[in-house]
This record gives sequence, C-alpha cells and structure tokens, in this order.
Amino acid sequence: MVAEKCHLEEKMVTRIVDLRSDTVTKPTEAMRAAMASAEVDDDVLGNDPTAFRLEAEMAKTMGKEAALFVPSGTMGNLICVLVHCDVRGSEVILGDNCHIYIYENGGIATIGGVHPRPVKNNDDGTMDIDLIETAIRDPRGELLYPTTKLICLENTHANSGGRCLSVEYTDRVGELAKKHGLKLHIDGARIFNASVALGIPVDRLVQAADSVSVCLSKGIGAPVGSVIVGSENFIAKARRLRKTLGGGMRQIGILCAAALVALQENIGKLENDHKKARLLADGLRELKGLRVDTLGVETNIVFIDIEDGIQTRAEKICKYLEERGILLMQESSSRMRVVLHHQISASDVQYALSCFKAMLTTNQQVVKGVEKEMDD
Repeated sequence: MVAEKCHLEEKMVTRIVDLRSDTVTKPTEAMRAAMASAEVDDDVLGNDPTAFRLEAEMAKTMGKEAALFVPSGTMGNLICVLVHCDVRGSEVILGDNCHIYIYENGGIATIGGVHPRPVKNNDDGTMDIDLIETAIRDPRGELLYPTTKLICLENTHANSGGRCLSVEYTDRVGELAKKHGLKLHIDGARIFNASVALGIPVDRLVQAADSVSVCLSKGIGAPVGSVIVGSENFIAKARRLRKTLGGGMRQIGILCAAALVALQENIGKLENDHKKARLLADGLRELKGLRVDTLGVETNIVFIDIEDGIQTRAEKICKYLEERGILLMQESSSRMRVVLHHQISASDVQYALSCFKAMLTTNQQVVKGVEKEMDD
C-alpha cells in the first residue's frame, strides 16, 4: 500500500517535500505581515529601530553585550575572524571538516590574509583538545610561523550530521584559548538546534566564546540573514568591517522584523524537527540497501549512505524522488543528505519513506531480472 501511494502521487506531482536544507523555508504569514508593517530607517546611519530591536534581543538571548545583523552566515564568520585576526598573516585553528574551512570560498585567506590551520574533526564534530593545543604556534617562532590568534568551533557541526558540541567541551576549548591568550569564535549557524537538543540554555552554551555567528535563515526559518554577537568593542569593529565588505544595507528592519517573528515562534518547533529527523532516519535504516547512523542523528540533519552492491547511485535515487516531488541533496555518488525543518510534516516524512521504499523495491526487481536473464 505504501509503494502504491507513492506511484499514485508520481502521476501528477502536486506535493513538494523539500528536504534539501532548512534554508529553503518560505516566510510564514506572520513574517510577511511583520515585514509589511515594520518600522524602518537607514541602518548604515544607525537609525533603524527594528534592527535595534533584533540586535538587542539577540545580544540578550546569547548572553553577550552587543549584536550586529549581517546579510549571511559566510559574511558573519568572515567578519568575526577578521576582527580577531586583525594582522595579516595571523592564523586560525579550525576543524578540517568545518563550514568555514570548506564552504566559505576561502574568504578568511583571500580577503583577510588569515592562514587556516586545520585540525582533524572527529565524527562528533569535536577536535581533540591535545591536537588543538599542539597546533598553537610557539610565539618564539614568530619570525618563521604565522601567529595563532583564534580557535573556531562549529555547533551544531553540519558535516558530522548536525552533531552537538557539549557545553563541557566548549568550556574546555575556551579555557585552552585563554591559557594561550587566544580568542574563541563559534560558528553557531544552528546553535538553537544544539541548545534544544542538549537541553542547555543557549547563552550558557556559548558562554566561553568571544564571538558567535547565528544564522536566522536555517533552523528558525527566517528568510534572510545572520547575527553576530560579542562585546561592545568587538561589534563596533565588526560594524566597520561589515561596511567594508558591502554588507551595510539601509532599511533592514524589513528583514529583521521577520527574524523577530522567527525567534518568537520557531525555536519552540525545533524539538519536533529533531523528532521528525529521527523518524525518517529510523525508517530509512529499515530499508535494504541504505545505511543510516541513527545514533548520530541528534538534531535535524540525516546523512544516507548507499551500501556497496546495491547497483544504484545517489544521482538515480535523487532523480527518482524529484520526479515524485521529494527534493534532497546529493553529497557524492553514494551519499545523500536531508534536513528537516518546521515546514515538513510527519505526513511528509512518511510519504518520503514510501517513495524511498518504492524506488529500492523497483531497483531490486530490475537487478533480479537482469540476474535471471544472465543465468538463463
């Protein structure tokens, strides 16, 4: 019956289940209404009242002195690194599988002249404390080596499947940074997901950090933007860098109004997103030919690996599912990624599972037919 349902829906695709990312959400009616009625002014001149409200709310929520709205998470991370590493040739220690190192176009190096020193990420997104300490340059070698200025963490860690860094681990890295006179930045694109999953208030989770970037358009579903938080002095420098990088916009209150709605309405929905991710992961694990690390599904990201010998590739599965209205991200020829968000229902999850099952069943029948012909 499940497979039949999938085959019926494929005849006329009226249902879209978009699992590519939590960045694909559409603004809610409440967000659109808030945007339409937002009180605005010129933020570059420092006068947009709705931007003030959002920045004050985020600073309070994150337990920091001040905050700054930026157009994107990539710009937010770049600004934070450049504020901390204010001398060209400075070095930042970060994970070899983290977003800043892999997916941000090498901006810290090409724009900022900051040298990345990658340390191996473990499967849970952490870096071994002793490896971090070993990577810190000896100041006595400054004639030859870059000068270590900063350590970066990512929480949740996207490439590790949305795994959460514990408050204990973050505190230990913070202590190490202080011991060596370094700063700690957290790429907290999905920090609210981590807070909800761990049951730790978000301000406590980032207490050890000197700066944090928080994405508004991922888990909490605002249409645009990120916010960076830190000390008043840090944010004053960040504001100037934002202008340098072309991120100073005018009536940003229109965007900030939607973000305020997201903070009020969607943080409480994250726990349900995590439940839907586990529901999907548990269902996929039961399907022959797929492998899912269900124990590693801590938040809203699920990686799906294709087992050897199944004689199909991720591209074929993605195409089959897309024809039935299910969109997901192909990571490689044998790996796919799905991300749950507040606009995916439990019914959508069941529909996706039914289509995965139908696809794999069809593939197995084809393989068996080919094998039978070869035997004959």
